[in-house]
Amino acid sequence: MTYQEFLQIVMYEDNHLLVVNKPSGMLVQGDQTGDTPLSEHAKQYIAQKYNKPGAVFCGTPHRIDRPVSGIVVLARTSKALERMSKMFQNREVDKTYWAITEKRPPKTEDTITHWLKKDTNKNFTHAYSSDNKGGLKSVLEYKLISAMGDRNLIEIKPITGRPHQIRVQLAKIGCPIIGDVKYGFPKPTKDGSIALHARAISFEHPTKKEPLNVVSPIPKAFVWSHFEGII
Repeated sequence: MTYQEFLQIVMYEDNHLLVVNKPSGMLVQGDQTGDTPLSEHAKQYIAQKYNKPGAVFCGTPHRIDRPVSGIVVLARTSKALERMSKMFQNREVDKTYWAITEKRPPKTEDTITHWLKKDTNKNFTHAYSSDNKGGLKSVLEYKLISAMGDRNLIEIKPITGRPHQIRVQLAKIGCPIIGDVKYGFPKPTKDGSIALHARAISFEHPTKKEPLNVVSPIPKAFVWSHFEGII
């Protein structure tokens, strides 16, 4: 990703934070694939913009899945990283996601609870209706925003933050996200993305102690074009 390309995804920036609109398909942190993650692209951007020689600090207080697009908060200082990490852990960050499904959810809005257990070997999370399987209690709120044919736009607010939580919980109620073959959608999208987007985030700035609210534009992928008139 070039400097200009990265600049296009920056949503907010100051001395402590860098908030970006991550494209689907990009890792937030490096893994065994060796692909360049968002954090490294951010370091290159900071080094070039501020003419910083040597190592550049960029911490990741949270992550979103590789095929998911949308808001990611990065920390430019160790103080911001420590404070933001605690805020995410303590559920002091309000996150809003948008998803598109083919099947309409059973209710127009609801709060759903499952117990999730991750199989780390397969990178797959199982959802159970009760806690007798030893999973972690996982809660989210959802609301149907719009329905157009077999395209349903759903707003989700996760109350807890579990691996693959939104994906597996929507699948559990019979609404796998479009393109998410891992959790039951029958076919992938052409670009390998899934129709899940981290739309908005709000929290108290870790150093300024002022409210910060960021809303990201939706992806240009074809599946989102069904709702261009309302979003």
